[in-house]
Amino acid sequence: MILEKSKLEEIIPKENIKYDEPMSKHTSFKVGGPAEYYITANTVEQVKNILNYSNENNIPLYILGNGSNLLVLDKGVKGIVLKIQIEKIEIEENENKVIVCVGAGNKMMALAQILKQKGISGFEELSGVPGTVGGANFMNAGAYGREMKDIIIETKCLNKETGEIEILKNEEQQLVYRGSIFKQGQYIILETKLKLEKGNEAEIEEKMNGYLNQRKIKQPVEYPSAGSTFKRGNDYITAELIDKCGLKGYSIGGAQVSEKHAGFVINTGNATAKDILDLINYIKKTVKEKCNVEIEEEVEIIGEE
Repeated sequence: MILEKSKLEEIIPKENIKYDEPMSKHTSFKVGGPAEYYITANTVEQVKNILNYSNENNIPLYILGNGSNLLVLDKGVKGIVLKIQIEKIEIEENENKVIVCVGAGNKMMALAQILKQKGISGFEELSGVPGTVGGANFMNAGAYGREMKDIIIETKCLNKETGEIEILKNEEQQLVYRGSIFKQGQYIILETKLKLEKGNEAEIEEKMNGYLNQRKIKQPVEYPSAGSTFKRGNDYITAELIDKCGLKGYSIGGAQVSEKHAGFVINTGNATAKDILDLINYIKKTVKEKCNVEIEEEVEIIGEE
C-alpha cells in the first residue's frame, strides 16, 4: 500500500488523492462506504495518468460525475473512484446558432445560469438537472420533454482500452432513454459540444423559474435522494404504479418512498445504503406481484454490500 501510494503521488498531486474516503460525502443520497482511492482529476492529462495507473496495476476504475444518480453500497468501492473535474466553457455564435463546448466536470445548474446570463436558449428544461455535464451525457439525462441527445453535437472522450482520445458524434453515442454507449464502460467523457440558440434573457429566466417551481412543488427536493429512482415505462408511469400499490410513505429503516412523489426513494436522515437497496427491491417485487409489471431502477448501484 505504501508503494502504491508513492507511485500514485508521482503522477497526480497529493491533494487530489484521498484514501478510504466515505462516499456518503460525494453522493446526493448521502450514504455509501469508503472508496479505497478517491481521486479528483482537473485535466485530461491527469485522467490519462490515472487510467494508465489503473491499467498497469490492475486496479478497478470507476468514473464519478456529481454522484447525483448513484447509490454506493455500505462496504464501499474497491479500487479508484475518479471524479472528473475538467471544467471549461467555450461559446461560438454564428447568426442565431450557438455552439457551446463544455467540460465534463461543469455542473448542469451552474452552466444553465451562465447560458441564461448570455441570452443562450435551449437548455432551460435541463437547468434543474443536479449532475455534471459528463454525467448527464453518460445517462442521456432529460427533463420536461428534452434530453441531452436533443442538443449534443459530439463528445470528446478517452478510450479506456487504447488510451487514445476520440470524438464521438451524436449518432455514434447510442443515446436512448437514460442510456448511451458510455454505459458500456469503454469511454471516459472529457467534454461535450452542444448546439443551442440565441434567446432573450428574461424569457429564459422565466422558463427556468417555472421548471424550478414545478420541481419544488412535485418533488421531495428537501430530502437526500438520487432523483427519480425508477425508469418510466413505454405504456405506464412508474410512480403511478407504485402509488397504486399503496407504497407512498412506505419505509425500511431510514429509506422511504416519498409521500410527495412515489417515484422517489428518499433518505429521511439516517438511512444506510442497505435500507435504500432493500426498499428499491421491495418496490420492484410489490409492483411485479400486484401489477405484473417489471420496473427497472434508473439509479446506478456500485460497491459491495
